[in-house]
Amino acid sequence: MDIFLQQILNALSLGGTYALLALGLAVVFSIIGLINFAHGELMTVAGYVMAFSLVASVPLPLAIMLAVATPVVLAMAMERVAFRPVRGASGTTLLLTSFAVSAILRVLFQNFISARPVPVPMPAALSGVINIGPLHLGIIQSISIAVTALMLIGLTLFMNRTVAGRAMRAASEDFAIVRLMGLRANGVVATAFAISGLLAGVAGLLWVAQRGSVDPLMGFLPVLKAFIAAIIGGLGSLTGAVAGGFLLGFIEVMLQAWLPDAWLPYRDAFAIMLVIGVLLFRPQGLLARQTVLKL
Repeated sequence: MDIFLQQILNALSLGGTYALLALGLAVVFSIIGLINFAHGELMTVAGYVMAFSLVASVPLPLAIMLAVATPVVLAMAMERVAFRPVRGASGTTLLLTSFAVSAILRVLFQNFISARPVPVPMPAALSGVINIGPLHLGIIQSISIAVTALMLIGLTLFMNRTVAGRAMRAASEDFAIVRLMGLRANGVVATAFAISGLLAGVAGLLWVAQRGSVDPLMGFLPVLKAFIAAIIGGLGSLTGAVAGGFLLGFIEVMLQAWLPDAWLPYRDAFAIMLVIGVLLFRPQGLLARQTVLKL
């Protein structure tokens, strides 16, 4: 039982990061129908800003604020420059645009920063362990769980208590009607991208803190898995994105813990097989689109 509880804590930490990334994808998709695969590069930008800020001896709180704020600004610039001109185009055009933006940013990282991993000198205090009876929880893992919970609560309050949040909820239901009611479409979409950048920045910091380095391809695999998590939960459902992220994290951690050593290289394949099994019974995802109003 102790081992199982330990793995549950590990799954909460990993699943929380996937949930934040999947939520960032779902926020944008629910409004304009775009899966933004450049979301991973927003995550990578947060890691680079954190690394260079710490190397430059910037105080840790300021470094964290810079690392979170930069993806927000970049996401809004991305929406204005790349996605707004093609907003009315087909889904294929939007998808190709997101791939193009992702590829351009990766090339810029490789040529202007480094193609090799850049170490992130995290404070030594974060490498400790918190002992809760027989359970051992790393400080970074505990911070990851706490930050994920705070972000989800904060986003819930934003979506339900603010005018901008209510406008986004309405836009996710019927964007055309929202525009007819006089709400600025550009403002709603820009807010959605800003939130996705914020979620990517926080997830990037959590990922870098556990990884210890950042490289141009760092965001590719986490965002791919976040996309899978969003599909599990139901594309366009914010609650579903969170549920899918935690479910995928739980599956990965349990496979890591219980698979025989000889089968560990195939862990991701087994995880995808289990995901396919879930979708065979729930083709639309765990939660239908109508749950997008709840988080």
